Amino acid sequence: MLGVLITLTPGHRNKFIDFQKLKVRIAVHPIIDVKTLRNSTLELLERADRLREFAREWLKNPKYSEYRSLYKTEDEWTIVKYIMEVVLPLRYWTLWMSKRHMVTLHHVITVYNHMFDHMDGVLQALAEKKTQWKEDLYFTVKFARQKLSKYYAEVTPTTGMLLILAHIFDPFRKLRLFRKWDKGMDINPEDETSYITQYQEAFLKYVGNEYCAKHR
Repeated sequence: MLGVLITLTPGHRNKFIDFQKLKVRIAVHPIIDVKTLRNSTLELLERADRLREFAREWLKNPKYSEYRSLYKTEDEWTIVKYIMEVVLPLRYWTLWMSKRHMVTLHHVITVYNHMFDHMDGVLQALAEKKTQWKEDLYFTVKFARQKLSKYYAEVTPTTGMLLILAHIFDPFRKLRLFRKWDKGMDINPEDETSYITQYQEAFLKYVGNEYCAKHR
């Protein structure tokens, strides 16, 4: 609401820019959230944090005294900072994948795992917290993880083998990730349930059927 107020009229915008010009090289306006734009909420919060002191100064103008309640308290800024830390890694991975100019198929499993690990870490850190905003954030991240799981489940049935093969073909990865899965779940690599055993056999079968048999 404060961002909307600052950008509401040319007079508001110009006054806000003037407050910044004496202290920073590049003056900017608040960002208004766009729900359909990826990472827009994080960008809004980062910009708000950058402009927090200027917003405080702007609200000192008697003309805007009735809007001073819109300025966040220190506790609310703490919440904003925490949310930014939670969301920041997710933006890194979405931008990292979308802006690369080469094949990224062999990174898909790793990226999903990094995002799951990050969310699990946040959930673990917040699990025993009793403060209301931390409980709210816990359930928000929990539902976000469920959404991510749904996306992953929709990917793996149809392209799971392709993702696994691409991952194994990567000389920097091969079977390392699946070995980590076995270790994390206390599975013996020699067991039938072992990820290494299953994926290695699937890999060799695919190469035998699709490559060796056709090029003897």
